[in-house]
Amino acid sequence: MNAAAIRWKRADVVGPALQELLRGTDAAARVRNDPVELVHRYRDPLDIEIAGLLCASLAYGRVDLFKPRLAALLDALEPSPSTVAREADPRELLERCASFSYRMTGPRDVACLLHAAGRIVRSHGSLGTFFAARWRAAGSVREALGDLVDELCAADFTPLLGQRGPTRRLKHLLPHPSRGSACKRLNLFLRWMVRGPDGVDFGLWDVPESALVMPLDTHVHRIGRFIGLTRRLDLSWRTAEEVTRRLRSLDANDPVRFDFALSHLGISGECASRRDARRCAHCSLKPICRFWT
Repeated sequence: MNAAAIRWKRADVVGPALQELLRGTDAAARVRNDPVELVHRYRDPLDIEIAGLLCASLAYGRVDLFKPRLAALLDALEPSPSTVAREADPRELLERCASFSYRMTGPRDVACLLHAAGRIVRSHGSLGTFFAARWRAAGSVREALGDLVDELCAADFTPLLGQRGPTRRLKHLLPHPSRGSACKRLNLFLRWMVRGPDGVDFGLWDVPESALVMPLDTHVHRIGRFIGLTRRLDLSWRTAEEVTRRLRSLDANDPVRFDFALSHLGISGECASRRDARRCAHCSLKPICRFWT
């Protein structure tokens, strides 16, 4: 047991329960109810990056609502979303994205995201090259992620929006960690790009898995509070760091490897969010859940 685990008294009980959860999670089946399935359409690393950025950034709300819209968007960007991002002019970007609509996000927002990502690819070769360089310079995922958001928002959006800077709706897709957001969708994108490859994540970027921060969505936060990963009530960067710190005490090299199983325990509805004898009977986390201990 490493020093971090010794400092957290619950590590010796939480660790085995989470390992059991991992063993019982059918990742291949769960992927079919996850936006990352769409990213697995591609083999070229640049296409995976761009498709991953789109799918992670637009993954808010219910997966059964946003995933079909993401699939249609990627169809419109075939055969290569990275080529579209890198080479298409603003008019073509708007035409390609014209049919996309999901809640507060419309065609111009998606076109702006592609336009900004394409600018980075043209200048640095890939999003991963840019992010890895920033991570090496800062030694912090939070700072490197802030640099990535700043660089995406630094594009000139005048041809798409009639204004140089990003709109409020685009900023919703690109929250900045310096403002306290947990940046769940951006940390999810990082998980996809950095971890693996393991059938879920891709392992493309030259950043250590140990540096990642947990993609803190409502499911991970809720279940994390049930099993003692945090007592904090807010979905903030500080809460995400606290959850990651506890998980790092269980696996210093790959703390966010528990994310997929935890999030899908909530997404699937298997976690009842209360004491439920029937649904909780076979849950791997029952021995450490506050409703049962």
